[in-house]
Parts: sequence; C-alpha cells; structure tokens
Amino acid sequence: DQSFNQTTYEACKAYCDANGVPFNYYKPAGDSTAERVAMVEAAADEGYNVIVMPGYAFGETITQVAEEYADVTFIALDVGEGDLGDYTLPSNVYCAVYQEELCGYMAGYAAVKLGYTHLGFLGGMAVPAVVRYGYGFVQGADAAAVEAGADVTVEYVYGNQFFGDADITAYMDNWYQTLGVQAVFACGGGIYASAAEAAAKVDGAKVIGVDVDQAGIIDGAYGAGMTVTSAMKGLAPTVQHMLGEVAAGNFANYGGKIETLGLVSGDDPTANYVQIPMETTQWGDGFTQDDYKTLVKAMFDGTVTVSNDITAMPAVTITVNEYGNIK
Repeated sequence: DQSFNQTTYEACKAYCDANGVPFNYYKPAGDSTAERVAMVEAAADEGYNVIVMPGYAFGETITQVAEEYADVTFIALDVGEGDLGDYTLPSNVYCAVYQEELCGYMAGYAAVKLGYTHLGFLGGMAVPAVVRYGYGFVQGADAAAVEAGADVTVEYVYGNQFFGDADITAYMDNWYQTLGVQAVFACGGGIYASAAEAAAKVDGAKVIGVDVDQAGIIDGAYGAGMTVTSAMKGLAPTVQHMLGEVAAGNFANYGGKIETLGLVSGDDPTANYVQIPMETTQWGDGFTQDDYKTLVKAMFDGTVTVSNDITAMPAVTITVNEYGNIK
C-alpha cells in the first residue's frame, strides 16, 4: 500500500537482513480473521518464532492464536483495547498504538499556516487510528485559523475502505474541481491514490500524506511538489526497537502490554513517534522549521493540548462539513 503495511514489512526485512535473521512474509489470502489465523499457523509451523502484525484487524487473530502459540512472540501495531474486546493480553504479545491526533494536528496546523484555507480529509475506514488522525487534523487547522484570523473550511469524509478506486477518485474530482478544495489529507493506506489522481488534474492542488513520509511516492507518481507534508507515526522505529529487544532477551519488559507512543522529546522533533517530515514538508514564511519546533515543544510541555476523544467531532470555530461514508 506504499504506506502502513509496506513500511512495517520493510522495517522487518531491514532488521532481519542486517542481523542475519531468517525472514518471511505471510500474506492472508483475504480479509478475514480465519485467513489471518491460517497465516499465523503457517508461520509457526515453519519455525518462525516472532510474528509482526500490522493493523487493527489482527485484534481478533491475537485472541485466537496467542495462547495456542505461547512460544511465539507477537508484536502488533495499531491493535488497541477496542480491537481485543475483553481479552487480556498474555505475556507473549506486545501491542503498540499511536497518538495519531498529535501528528494529525501538526499537519492541519501546518497546512493552514502555509496558506491553505479550504482543506479536505479523506479517511479510509472510520477505525480509531484514522478518526484520531482526522480529529487531530481538524483541531490543528482550527488552532492555526484562530491565530491567523483565517476563514477555513474542512470537507470531511471516509471512503469506507483502505484503497482508492474510480468512485473515490470521482468524489475527489468534485472536491478539487467543483468545491475548490486546495489540499486533501488522504488518510487510509492506499486510498491516497484517489486523492492524488484527482489532484493531478488541477493546477496547484495538493495532498497531505499519512503514516510515513509519502512525498517521494506521491510527488514521483503524480507530480512534483504535490505533497504539502505527511502526518507520520513511528512504525519503522517501533519495529526496529522491538525486534532488537526480543533479540536482546528483553521482551519480558514489554509482553502483555499495550503501549501508547507519541512525543518523547520537546527539543528534537525527529525523535518522536508522531511527527511531520523535516526534509519534505513545504516550509514557507508562514510556517518554518523553527515554527514547527516551537509547536512540538509546546505540545510536549502541555502548553498546546489535543483531544483524543473520538466520540464526536471536536468543537471548533472553523467550518467542518461532514459527509459520512462515500460507500
């Protein structure tokens, strides 16, 4: 998907290649728990004793396999309490979730400070991680609008899937060409492709990436300078760190836990598990790297706070037009 899943895979492979560890990729045949469980069983039967699982959909899989394969270490990304039900994690499972609302806020704040006043949010499925991105984005755009005295509108919709297609591209065409949306935060795996395809048809139209720095992917395929910034979370650092801890015999410090990862430094934005890219963000007079560092420090210190409540759209002063699901 050139985003969440691919980054997790590449981080696993890079660690294993660098450390001489046998590695294999098991791809479920379809989108069901039974098919995910079948791949866990295949991996375990073939002797793999560390299994990395990317995505909330592996929650139910964990409940079915973790105790059966007690000698296997499971590392799950974006699997939280809500994905596990009332299941208590055993000591061979570690889950990491992220404060997506924080990097979503950074991206929305940056976009408005850089002069974009008509924004869009295109989410994948309305799962907690995606909603946190979106609600953070709205809060950041609102804060910047208040500071700048700008009139800002955010169009807000979910595609109800994690990939782009002709229907979603047509929907994005309407946003860019008819509504006049200037930049869309495309948040949900491969769904970014529909936003980028639509943006490529309109001079000056922009996209905001997600999960990883997508500038190279989007700008390379759809047009140089298309990506304003990306709201990133530390998937690769989490994988690299956890595999290293397993290898060092330290997994007992993590097993049975769900860890929420966010800001760990107020002075070095690149050290955080949630950030926007220093290298490829389209910095300008309205929002410089120094401005970004100031924002991160304020968030780390608690001077700037971001709600992680996903029960309802945040109360903001900007205009937010909610459209539900495209499909």
